[in-house]
Amino acid sequence: MSDFGKFAKTHGPKLVPFLVTLILYFSLVRKDPQGELWTTVVKCLPIVALMFYIVAKGFSLKKGYRRSLWILLGLIFSCGGDALLNINLFPFGMISFGVAHVFYISAFGWKPIKWLIGLVLYVAVTLFVYFVHNKLDEILIIGVPIYCYLITTMLWRSLARAVDVKSFLAIFCAVGAILFVISDALIAVTMFVGVPLPCARLQIMITYYAAQFAIALSTADEGPSKDQTRSFRKKIK
Repeated sequence: MSDFGKFAKTHGPKLVPFLVTLILYFSLVRKDPQGELWTTVVKCLPIVALMFYIVAKGFSLKKGYRRSLWILLGLIFSCGGDALLNINLFPFGMISFGVAHVFYISAFGWKPIKWLIGLVLYVAVTLFVYFVHNKLDEILIIGVPIYCYLITTMLWRSLARAVDVKSFLAIFCAVGAILFVISDALIAVTMFVGVPLPCARLQIMITYYAAQFAIALSTADEGPSKDQTRSFRKKIK
């Protein structure tokens, strides 16, 4: 059996709940939710399924599982953010997602720093914040810039880790971080800039769920099944 086949056999069954809940969401929620309880539950289920995956693939409070712990906590606060956004509590949802990014930053670590990557990203986000700043009001005029710098830091640390580790899972995680930024950027341009995107909800949610999936899967090399993921951790020559 190929290395990918072993990886799929080991981790695939634990990801089935995520696939099922993903199908449920896109099948049942046909339009932008209006704060209904059932759409809130269905929206959160895929993230809950990713929490299940992290625990099921092997989880402990020991040091060897530290990245899994941080990402699990990030998923918990992401789920809270999803629920708050769905019931039209945008500022509180943004705060919850901001906390989630703090946990993701902790998971990705600060070594190596890779200052150049950070500098490029911070210049880009500063320009974006400057562009939308006049379109914000009340708490958002403070909250949005803070959130933008948090998610940018999350992206920076994921890219720095991918460049350093050069494993499939680390690179896949960095792709997930990029998709997370894209998903939130789509929300920003529709909400603050007023750009009418076709099928905006689908674009936002597809990139969002793909992002969380990639970030959660990056913990696959922590746990009892880590031998089966050895090839995914090898450095790319």
